[in-house]
Amino acid sequence: MLQSQLFCKINKNKSAEVESVSADLLARAGFVDQLMAGVFTFLPLGFRVLKNIENIIRKNMAEAGGQEILMPVLQPKENWLKTGRWSNMDVLFKIRGSGDKEYAMGPTHEEVVSPLAKKNIFSYRDLPFSVFQIQTKFRDELRAKSGILRTREFLMKDLYSFHTTQEDLDKYYDKMIKVYFNVFKELGIGKETYLTYASGGTFSRYSHEFQMVTDAGEDLIYICNKCKTAINKEIKAETPACPNCSSDSFEEKKAVEVGNIFKLATKFSLPFDLKFKDKDGAEKPVIMGCYGIGLSRAMGAIVEANYDERGIIWPKSVAPFAVHLIAIKSENKKVIATAQKIYQDLNKIGIKVLYDDREEKFAGEKFAEADMIGIPFRIVVSEKTIAKNSVEVKERSKKEAKLVKIKKLMQSLA
Repeated sequence: MLQSQLFCKINKNKSAEVESVSADLLARAGFVDQLMAGVFTFLPLGFRVLKNIENIIRKNMAEAGGQEILMPVLQPKENWLKTGRWSNMDVLFKIRGSGDKEYAMGPTHEEVVSPLAKKNIFSYRDLPFSVFQIQTKFRDELRAKSGILRTREFLMKDLYSFHTTQEDLDKYYDKMIKVYFNVFKELGIGKETYLTYASGGTFSRYSHEFQMVTDAGEDLIYICNKCKTAINKEIKAETPACPNCSSDSFEEKKAVEVGNIFKLATKFSLPFDLKFKDKDGAEKPVIMGCYGIGLSRAMGAIVEANYDERGIIWPKSVAPFAVHLIAIKSENKKVIATAQKIYQDLNKIGIKVLYDDREEKFAGEKFAEADMIGIPFRIVVSEKTIAKNSVEVKERSKKEAKLVKIKKLMQSLA
């Protein structure tokens, strides 16, 4: 992509009103634009990052046996009345249609997937199975804050699993914990993310959150100094020892939730009479689990974990481009010709490039903007470099640049 045609503008001035580093940098670097409190547009750079996050999550869910579907955002009031959540879920967006019909704007999809599964589950032979979707959700948050870390409209992956026994659910649940850690590792936030015990509510004794440590977090977690398992604030008073290793030594940290998993048991199968016949022909309720990751929130969390005083440092796995190619203004036509050839050659072999072809911008401004955008590799073509048949290559995460011969450029980017 040519930067001269990129639909976003870089803002050099830090806002005094932002509540988190990610909110500031994502807005200033042209990744997102705020329409109103808790609602954002993802601009071309941000959309590319979001799609890379989506692809990582989709790959891992498919490898875990999930089949992808897409369920409606608009949900009937009747289904929410059956589960009792029409009146007791305080973040539920409710809208009125024609003829006084009322609907929910889906914050989650148990009220859709359970009756859907009922149409396809009849026997123990139909189980287990799991389905997932990546879809926009709506939650009427009392206070949207910290940019895309807490919003009223957001992109989320939710997976639902269906089982014949609690033991089968437990086995799949433990498998998903490992899958989730692999997702966060691939996203570049694995080292900062902790499996965190949380209240199971009406589902079970415990559920689990995946909390990423950051000063922008609104949650408090207590990390076990022995096994590095964590407990969230809401259950710490009644859980003085680590549920995993029984240690009573903890470190308190601020964190943001980037994923959660629940053993739903029969909480949502019973209201919809979701049952199966076992080997003896007896009817039993289906056992369920659910597993969520907020994609847009994960994007904000990645920035919170990967930045410096100059801007964002995107992990290679989610960066909008692999290379930021910069041509320095010059009277020597060979500079532009060389940059254009490198741009074409990189594109031919499938390396995604943002080419700063803007003639009106000087080197210092281009470098400052490149640092703020945070693409993993910066390649600079100038009179000085081409005089040595070279280009300057700098990794965003490192301080020093190096001269690389143009003929060896491709292998240096590996």
